[in-house]
Amino acid sequence: MEFDDLSNRVIGCAIEVHRHLGPGLLESAYEQCLAHELSRNDIGFKLQLAQPVRYKDVFLDCGYRIDVLVENQLIIELKSVEKLLGIHEAQLLTYMKLAGVNLGLLMNFNATKLKDGMKRFVL
Repeated sequence: MEFDDLSNRVIGCAIEVHRHLGPGLLESAYEQCLAHELSRNDIGFKLQLAQPVRYKDVFLDCGYRIDVLVENQLIIELKSVEKLLGIHEAQLLTYMKLAGVNLGLLMNFNATKLKDGMKRFVL
């Protein structure tokens, strides 16, 4: 599946969740509802995937978790915050590098319009 096609399908699912729930809920609620929409649309994903850190020749569990890994090609970092900050972007970019995934979406469900709270990243 092409990156653009995949990200567009995932964004469509996220918009559907935001349309029904609106802003103001916890990140975990949006995560579960997005998972439901992805399932309904036959899009493969994993939630809260442990992401070890490679240090020299060992992999160490440092407590990092990818919110949603879609089709092993796209990382989604979910937020429900007043405003996206640089630290949120850095977090997603770090997960992308650690996982070797070139495409990422940062989604802030606390935005009035989801498109205003969304950023796409490509390594």
